Amino acid sequence: MGSVAVASFRTHGITSGKEPRMGAAYSQDLRDRVLAAYDRGMKTKQIAHTFCVSPAWARRIKQRRRDHGETAPRKMGGPGPRKIDDDRLALLVAERPDATLKELRRHLGVDCSQSAICMALKRLGLSFKKRRSTPRSRTARTSPSDARSGVRTSTGSTPVGSSSSTRPGPRRT
Repeated sequence: MGSVAVASFRTHGITSGKEPRMGAAYSQDLRDRVLAAYDRGMKTKQIAHTFCVSPAWARRIKQRRRDHGETAPRKMGGPGPRKIDDDRLALLVAERPDATLKELRRHLGVDCSQSAICMALKRLGLSFKKRRSTPRSRTARTSPSDARSGVRTSTGSTPVGSSSSTRPGPRRT
């Protein structure tokens, strides 16, 4: 392989723009040459150095050909189409404002996760109920409402100048 061909692969994925961009998939031509080198008995490190690819990528392309018979690049891109109809979800929330994520998912009849419902609600700018309604706790306040924060209101069982640990507190002078 000539040095011109090798040099052309060294610049793969480098962009001149200021914003970071996702790298493009390696060409089918490069994939075929890497696989041909494997077929000739070249080692992974040597292939990676010759074609300026990572050893992991070279092994993966060989493994994909062996396991699945495919060498073409797989589709790149973000998440697939949304399963949740935002308009329908907004109407459902208007009808059932106290519904939990689990209940919303059940009423939508869509096979999706609760986190997908949560993200859709955030997209719509809506809040959601985190759990079913429960009776209010009947426990009393632990301190009087007129107590100041951090101020001792009663002497309690530990005398002033003493410590509540097992060692005696510092002596007052």
